[in-house]
Amino acid sequence: MSPHLRRPASYAASMSEAKPRRARKAVIPAAGDATRFLPATKAVPKELLPVVDKPVLQFIVAEAAGAGLDSLLVTARGKEAMENHFDARFDLEDKLIKKGDKARLEAIREPERLANVYAIRQGGALGLGHAVGRAASYVGEEPFAVLLADEFYRDGDPLLNRMVDVQAEKGGIVLALLEVEPEQVVRYGVAAIETLPDSDDVVRVTGMVEKPAIADAPSNYILVGRYVLPSEIFPVLDNTGPGAGGEIQLTDAMETMRAQGTSVHAVIVSSDRFDTGEPLGYLQTVVELASERDDLPEFRTWLREFAAKL
Repeated sequence: MSPHLRRPASYAASMSEAKPRRARKAVIPAAGDATRFLPATKAVPKELLPVVDKPVLQFIVAEAAGAGLDSLLVTARGKEAMENHFDARFDLEDKLIKKGDKARLEAIREPERLANVYAIRQGGALGLGHAVGRAASYVGEEPFAVLLADEFYRDGDPLLNRMVDVQAEKGGIVLALLEVEPEQVVRYGVAAIETLPDSDDVVRVTGMVEKPAIADAPSNYILVGRYVLPSEIFPVLDNTGPGAGGEIQLTDAMETMRAQGTSVHAVIVSSDRFDTGEPLGYLQTVVELASERDDLPEFRTWLREFAAKL
């Protein structure tokens, strides 16, 4: 076992529990330094950068809650503000109550009411696979979801629910795949797929590779940041060495399981995906969602006038 993935004593006990048919827990890796956003992220976690007045992380926890999942944040030193966001602020609530500001009172109470939110330190920036492995004692012997903390979907989007349902039905691993232009595959995990005769949105995955050269990519379907995994992936992660970028890659562990006989299916993403992992995507997300707000009609007016000047 890797020294970076030692299990606490509670892990063995949790592994003896009965295995439910449907995932009940989500893991949100959120320990990165977000160097693309420096200096803004020097003191503020990227996951708390606002989309108008709600941080990215709140959208993600709400997405998990909408699928019936509690969340574990895998964090790092200096990112305690993420945990604080989902805690109560009685002093601020008291001020808003005295002012009679019911709208903002409900807004600050919303995060703490979304779901049970827990946190654990990753203990070293060793890759996505390492971060997921840190969740073993929280997950126990259950299927679970992984939601990357720099992308999200619209409120009420059915993608995650669909993935959890597919995993409960078929078992194994369930991924989310997005079709992209071929030149984009070098930045992502890429899947080889086969269509299924009885489904329009679910495919069978026959292979995976992390960040291939364009010529080596098995398709132009990339793995985006939603996974539903069996707990059996934890011992596989224990024995997965560094891969692309010198990090422990979740894709490598999933491919090992697939090669050993674990079924892998994927839901094809057909809905709007907001990618805030880089400044351009973040700005596009803010502008798009702000322009849809009924309470910000002046923004749409300004945006039209500004666009006309370009």
